[in-house]
Amino acid sequence: MGTVLVTGADRGIGQALCLQLHRRGQTVIAACLEDSPMLTGLGIRVERQVDVTSDTAVKSLATRLAGTRLDILISNAGVLRDGGLGALDFADLRRQFEINALGPLRVTEALLPCLGPGSKVGIITSRVGSLTDNTSGGLYGYRMSKAAANMAGVSLARDLKGRGIAVILLHPGMVRTELTKGREGTFIEPEEAAQGLLARIEELTLESTGSFRHANGEFLPW
Repeated sequence: MGTVLVTGADRGIGQALCLQLHRRGQTVIAACLEDSPMLTGLGIRVERQVDVTSDTAVKSLATRLAGTRLDILISNAGVLRDGGLGALDFADLRRQFEINALGPLRVTEALLPCLGPGSKVGIITSRVGSLTDNTSGGLYGYRMSKAAANMAGVSLARDLKGRGIAVILLHPGMVRTELTKGREGTFIEPEEAAQGLLARIEELTLESTGSFRHANGEFLPW
């Protein structure tokens, strides 16, 4: 059935992705910042202390996975912080860039030896990274880091197409997780988001590599 690695698998969407993949009979590697007793209890391989902002931690993960073929790599680790004009914390903005934008790029580059023809890379980004769709402003660190993640994903799609590896940028929707706790709006559960995300990854081909899609199937504007 194939092997899938998911970053940010400790909770929320990442954990939901791992659970659904496991139920489908796929081999799952859950890359967690901390631990996930729930996933370990199911027999899922949990890789702990995978900090996507750390070159050392990501290279260590790559070393442990040497010789492993990854059919799907899903970069899901992310962070959301508020920040409006007059109250910007630039250290916090840099932190969001490290996790949301550089994290997926760092992980993909380190795990390239595990990817080959037919492999797929999914980057969980957000439509708030769309320049066209920004009608409300604010969220500087999150918006800017997700826009950067989108650009990184498109470049990866161009660079990896010749190797037979397809890349997709994915917006999960408004999902009820720790990141959105306390925010107003209509939210879906992580399980529903995960189902849509996996459907979009299944549809991904080299012809559609580099596309930006909502988990519900909608193609999103840049």
